[in-house]
Amino acid sequence: MATAPNFRPTLTARGRVLDLSRPALMGVVNANPDSFSDPGHRQTDEVLTQVSQLVADGATIVDIGGQSGITNVAEVDPDEEIRRVEPVVRAVAQELPEVVISVDTYKPPVIEAVLEAGAHIINDVSGLHSPDLTPLVARYGAGLIVMHTAAPPKTRLQATDLYGNIVEEVRDFLAAKVAQAISDGVSPQSIVVDPGPDFTKTPAQTVEVLRHLPELNPDALPMLLAISRKDFIGALTNTRPKERGAGTLAAIAAVGSGTGVILRLHNVLEAQRFLTVLDALQSDVDIDPELRLRDELRWAAGRPDGTKAI
Repeated sequence: MATAPNFRPTLTARGRVLDLSRPALMGVVNANPDSFSDPGHRQTDEVLTQVSQLVADGATIVDIGGQSGITNVAEVDPDEEIRRVEPVVRAVAQELPEVVISVDTYKPPVIEAVLEAGAHIINDVSGLHSPDLTPLVARYGAGLIVMHTAAPPKTRLQATDLYGNIVEEVRDFLAAKVAQAISDGVSPQSIVVDPGPDFTKTPAQTVEVLRHLPELNPDALPMLLAISRKDFIGALTNTRPKERGAGTLAAIAAVGSGTGVILRLHNVLEAQRFLTVLDALQSDVDIDPELRLRDELRWAAGRPDGTKAI
């Protein structure tokens, strides 16, 4: 198996410098009722509790979204999206100031509202669809995630003949959008690229893109990999979203364990434990000779006879 690719190990967002010398874990926080993975309206206090748990599990970034990416769910108008996400962003910024806040949105009114509320990064899945997006990000000195897509937001497009050479086309698209963002005043040190797994791609096309990440990111900008529970994993393993944990970890091992990577995750703790073991086995860092497993962890929970787990 090829070694996971490495990219620039730092990202600047609103004065913060994020260390990406190992993969940064981004926990998904849904402030909408339509998510494929975590449906349901929740109060701000409940979301704060979730964010606190994500941080305890190993997340350094949370990605808050007020609109589902599901294509057969209607687009949310900006006022409603602001109503969903702005209180959450403001609460996290005030109560958990150590957390880096990303917001999954592409609508300029929402972007301005969440940046005013304390967000650090805008995670744009539209491919800079609005010309007003990048000047707003630049004005606040925020981080910007630029994702590849071949269609407007909320458009389902999967065609085997959509691309001639998908790696070259994704590379050229991202390069053009990064150049546009820089021209509009966004710092190169604040830009992250995202190859857009599943977005306007068949499973085979997504796999082809993930096999060639260095080629489509020749400037080695930090890269967001939103590969958690994605459809390409479901197609390969014939599983529903919450059954795709093993496939997600396999994808992380193959392409998401290098430097300069942000992993967008639904199960942060699982990925954190996976990367801890992977680091121990692949790095030259010495393991503490005195390291031992605690006795209470040697047995399966709830075994009154104290028999060992098999």
